[in-house]
Formats: sequence, structure tokens, C-alpha cells
Amino acid sequence: MQFRKIIGQDAVKAQLIQSVNDNRVSHAQLFLSCDGSGALPLAIAYAQYLNCGDRHEGDSCGNCASCRKYERYIHPDLHFSYPFFASKDIRTAVDVLEEWRNMLQEDIYFDMDTWRSRLNAENKQANINIAECHDVIKKLSYKAFEAPTKVLIMWLPEYLDKEGNSLLKIIEEPPQNTLFILVAHNQDQILPTLLSRTQIVKIPKLDDEVIEEHLLESFGLSENQAREYSFLADGNLIEAKRLVVNTHNENADLFSGWLRMGYGNRVADLIGFVDQIAGWGRENQKNFLKYGISFMRECSLLLSGAEDLVKLPANALDTAKKLSANVLSLAMAEAVVEELEKAHYHVERNANPKILFLDVSLQLVKIIKFKTFPSGTQHIFN
Repeated sequence: MQFRKIIGQDAVKAQLIQSVNDNRVSHAQLFLSCDGSGALPLAIAYAQYLNCGDRHEGDSCGNCASCRKYERYIHPDLHFSYPFFASKDIRTAVDVLEEWRNMLQEDIYFDMDTWRSRLNAENKQANINIAECHDVIKKLSYKAFEAPTKVLIMWLPEYLDKEGNSLLKIIEEPPQNTLFILVAHNQDQILPTLLSRTQIVKIPKLDDEVIEEHLLESFGLSENQAREYSFLADGNLIEAKRLVVNTHNENADLFSGWLRMGYGNRVADLIGFVDQIAGWGRENQKNFLKYGISFMRECSLLLSGAEDLVKLPANALDTAKKLSANVLSLAMAEAVVEELEKAHYHVERNANPKILFLDVSLQLVKIIKFKTFPSGTQHIFN
């Protein structure tokens, strides 16, 4: 991966290149960005530039032995760590390395949902377990095989639990000529002990104009289409691509249907829906709730008179406008968001899905149909 192949982020590229040229490369860095901003491609390009045998001004050469191996993600001194779904056959990230490399070669811009679709997730939650942490320590303890610097790129360290503390010593006092790069999207979910030992490189969202230009060049869209998709994506190139290929998101239809059941007080239908969602598995349940939270917040913007800030596809926007005009109030939208956030918290902690989603469904009936807020919910009315 060369810097020239990365979309946008010119200021960050210049900063990373300058750090190598000035020999001021921090041994542990955290690339912090939003989804779809290109943090992982930047980390790989940075490592490739650092180990390139014939650096050009502003980029790696792409032709030396090191660069050719980096382009195929098979360099012996380039290591990856990432969340996976542990089983009796999959104990560390190396056990799914082939799937990881295939995904990188197909499209370097991807998110956790894309990665999950590559693996047999079943009803498990992704994480970076203690066995993977020990494997990281083992790999970094070896001497470099070919490159001047060994590099380990850990994608989404948010999936490290307290087991991540086992990495503290090697991050704080790494072997000679070792670079540790964490690529994260949510600073608040990273262990504070890890965070304090890294140099943070903040990577901003992509500009709408950058995404628009990429869509025009890569997909042959009209200017109006490219402009609309780039606006809706809000700096997320992954989401922009999904909008282009019209990937059907069932969460939109399911969530609006769930709200209609609640508004119609259709308890029998709600019970059937709860049986359906209970069989999805935790990750799908969490994604569904995250979509609902995002959708309700967009409704809150409509209710607040900030329609220009709303980022929803046409069909979802039409549904949101109808709900906001005829059903919801701002207080109701806030109460629904609070219930969904609590449900997401409990799904992560393995709550019984049938009990949990039946309770949330009944709360929706109370809030949307009968305008009765759950006990403890406080709202200030102007």
C-alpha cells in the first residue's frame, strides 16, 4: 500500500512521511479516526514507507523486495492483530490470516460488519483474547527477518478487554526496532493503560468533495448522485460505496416496522418480532440497535428544525419525516434512544434476548402509543 493509493488525507500523509525522514518515529502510535477515513490504509502505507529499500520523495518505491511483499501483505516483519470469533479451531488471529489478507487485497476500506461477514460468527462476539495477546508478544520478541523495523498493526484495540494489560510492558519497552500501531475508532473504549502509552495521530473524516471525486472517478456516477452519496456518507468512504451499490440494509425496514407495531399496540406482532430478533445473534442485535439509535437521532434533528443536517437515504428520510410530523415529539425520540442504548448495553453483557427485546418492545408501546415515559426518564420542556 503506497500513500498515493490512499484517498485524501494529504496532511496526515505529509506528517507521517516527515516523521520518518526526520527519524522521529514513535515506537507506539494510535491512529484514531472515524469509520471509513482510511486509518488502516495509512498505517500500512506508513509501515511500507518506513521499510522501503528505495524511498522516493513522498512515497515508497513500490518496486523493491520489501514493497512487493508489503503489497501482498506477506512481509515476514509485518504482523497484524484484529478481532475474531474464537472457537476450538480458531484461537488466535493467525488462524484466520488468509481471510484477512484476501479482504485487504479486495478492498482496503472495510469495517467490522464487512469482517464479520467473512467469518463464521454464529452467536459469538468478536474480541482480541488473551491467547492473541500472548501471540503478539511472541511475534514481537523475535528479531527482524529482513526489514529494518518490525511492525505490528492492531486493528480495533477497542475489542481488547482487561487482557490487553498483558501488552503494556512490550508497548512501553518494545524490542529494538519495533513499531506498534493501534488503529482505533473509539478512544473512550480503549484501555486507559494502553492509551497512555501511545502517541495519538488523529485522522479526520474525509471531506465530502474528496469522496465525491472518488465516486465520480471509480463508479461513473452523475455529479448529482456523487454529491448526494458523499453528503449522506458524512466522511465515511465505506458507507458511500454501500450507497452506490445499493446494498439493501434490512435494519431500516425492520426498525420502521418495529416502530409501527409499537404505535399500533400490536402486541401479538411484537411477540413474533421478538422471537425473530432473538435468533439473530448478539452482533446482529447490536447492529440493529445501533441503527435504531442513529435513526432516532436523525428524527430528533428533524423535530428540532435542523433538516439540513439530516443524513438519511431517501426512503429512510421519508419514513423519518412522516414519524416526526405525525407521531413523535422530541421528548419521545429522546426516551426511545435511551431505551435502545440501555438495550445495547445489556446485549453486550449477554442478557436474555427474548426478555430484553420484549421489555423494549413494551416500552416502545408506552412511549409512542400512550406517551408514557419510563420511570426515571427526565425531560425538560421549553
